Amino acid sequence: MQAVMSDNGTFYYSIQGTAEGTSYSIIYQDDYDRDFQPEIEALLSDFEKSMSVYDENSVISRINRNEDVETDIYFESVFNKAKEISAITEGMFDISAEPLFRAWGFSSQQKNIPDQDKINALKEFIGMDKIMIENKHVIKTNPNIVLNANAIAKGFSADIIAAFLEEHGCGNYLVEIGGEIRMKGENTSGEKWRIGIDRPAEDNPIPGQDLQVILQITDKGIATSGNYRQFYIENGQKITHTINPATGYPVKHNLLSVTVVANDAITADAFATAFLVAGIDKSMEWLEELTEIEALFICDEEGEYKMYCTSGIENNLIPV
Repeated sequence: MQAVMSDNGTFYYSIQGTAEGTSYSIIYQDDYDRDFQPEIEALLSDFEKSMSVYDENSVISRINRNEDVETDIYFESVFNKAKEISAITEGMFDISAEPLFRAWGFSSQQKNIPDQDKINALKEFIGMDKIMIENKHVIKTNPNIVLNANAIAKGFSADIIAAFLEEHGCGNYLVEIGGEIRMKGENTSGEKWRIGIDRPAEDNPIPGQDLQVILQITDKGIATSGNYRQFYIENGQKITHTINPATGYPVKHNLLSVTVVANDAITADAFATAFLVAGIDKSMEWLEELTEIEALFICDEEGEYKMYCTSGIENNLIPV
């Protein structure tokens, strides 16, 4: 734990570590000089035992193997939110789309392009309407249904840590887990928190190294999804990891990056993925109804990066 004195003389504490196959970074203001890292890591470990597909004994892994396992509050919270956002986004967000990612080589070592017959076969057991929770058990219409909640789970874990900090009287904090963020109050300069949005270029592999813009905001959850870092070239064709569950194919549009601001990080995380799949036009249609969500889109227009955003965050952007 590292201590940093703010401009008004109070102390902020910074902790870093690894969780959910990624890194986390947390800064919080505390009047009692408390080191919360052991408790935070215990919370993150418990969350992984529920939602990590990398832990073969986690709840979600056992569900994927069709074992008789009861759901817990973490799984149910993530699942219910995923189902809700899947319905709003017409299936563009779907945690049951994991078999498609495997087929395209994004959840496996083998990189290959599946044929239409393979995609059609996989789509038979993809869809949030094919799975439900009853009496703390997951019911599938097809045993081949496999779930992966990575596109929403990190956001929820940030919300969990934020709730812990608030319970312990921390009014100023920023929680970042794998790029998904939940913040409240002020930074060490007594201002709203500043969040850097990366320039969505293939030659910009390190987050925070080359920024497109800075977003100054607080008391919100923020998540960014992009398709410019995870891709491969097969037979001269660029295959991105952003796959449309409805078609079974990687998307082909000029939207490179989406940043979503919502009241919590779980919502921001899921919608950022859905918007990246759907593209800017469809996303803007949804945003007209989603009054508590703001978004920033970065598109490739003839080799130039163009930004579009909803009116609610337009005045929070700081050029770099």
